[in-house]
Amino acid sequence: MIVPTRNEARNLEVVLPAVAAVRPAVYEVIVVDGDSKDGTVETARRVLPGVRIVRQTRKGKGNAMACGFAAATGDAIVMFDADGSADPQEIPRFVAALVEGADFAKGSRFTKGGGSDDITLLRKGGNAGLNLIANTLFGTRYSDLCYGYNAFWADILPLLELPAVDMPPHPDGGMYWGDGFEIETVLNCRVAAAGLSITEVPSVEKERMFGETNLRTFADGTRVLRTLAAERRRAGRDDRPAVSGTAVPGPAAVVPPAAHPAVPAAPATAPVPPAVPDRAVPAAQPQRPAPRPHADAPRPHQQPSRPGPQPGRAGPPRSSRPRRRSPASSAPSAPSATGPPVPSGPVCGTHGGKRRPERPGTGSGRSVPHRPTPPEGRGAGRTTSEEE
Repeated sequence: MIVPTRNEARNLEVVLPAVAAVRPAVYEVIVVDGDSKDGTVETARRVLPGVRIVRQTRKGKGNAMACGFAAATGDAIVMFDADGSADPQEIPRFVAALVEGADFAKGSRFTKGGGSDDITLLRKGGNAGLNLIANTLFGTRYSDLCYGYNAFWADILPLLELPAVDMPPHPDGGMYWGDGFEIETVLNCRVAAAGLSITEVPSVEKERMFGETNLRTFADGTRVLRTLAAERRRAGRDDRPAVSGTAVPGPAAVVPPAAHPAVPAAPATAPVPPAVPDRAVPAAQPQRPAPRPHADAPRPHQQPSRPGPQPGRAGPPRSSRPRRRSPASSAPSAPSATGPPVPSGPVCGTHGGKRRPERPGTGSGRSVPHRPTPPEGRGAGRTTSEEE
């Protein structure tokens, strides 16, 4: 679980113990700090001794999330805000959606079972308009584009092409495209453009507990619009067919709106090192049971299911199980006692038949199953919600 922070000490005193109480237990909690001045890091270590602390390398929420993604060791990654607006008891629901076959579990306040104690009428109307634009541009069925409570399998990270965490700060003092608050919209657009399967998970947003929100209704709404336009142009370049006798170009660099400089292209041979945490305390958690077999037989295009979650862990380590590949023909673990049922039913969202790159195994004798190319016509760009 990745928790970006900047001066969130008072909130972490409540949030982190609540995370520790989640069952099945969260495998690891990574707090990514952005130069807090209120003792955020010290508070995190005091209230949750097993927490991992990572210092973000530049400024902006997007860079904080990217540093956390690079440092994560689990197969499943959950994005979690530190202000107390997200409910930790919903984490098992997100993980269950992934185990059922989704590549990306998208939290939604506006699907059946979701809600918000914090959103205003103006922001709700703006979000509905942005949903319509995003769904038109990307062929999705998002009900809540601007919500940051999400989860995904770690092996889709190469498809997201986020700015490298080891790049120096921008020379003009600005931010690279993807380093700022546009990160959530960028992720939603790139997941859809990559043809990954998306399941919406109902979530209830609470009010921020302490401190002031950084949301600015009109400025952030404009930023999301610009992000949608830039990401649509990027996806359009990726989808262009090759001309006879010419090679198909690789993914094009994002053309960001003005005032958001593009990330310089990295040398093809230069690997991107992960962010280095200043403290790492390995979590010792009991193993979760495998999910119960589903009554229906797997479809012809499905491979054997990915291993299910092991008792007591909401995010198993990469070194402890084979890499997850194709949508599973297995049922999820039991839902949280406090939330609605876990998502069930078909998961759609494939687009263009693209295949995710394989991550090499990290353990001795670890098998890496191949995931098949999704058949043509499988609900391109569609999003499955719990209502279906």
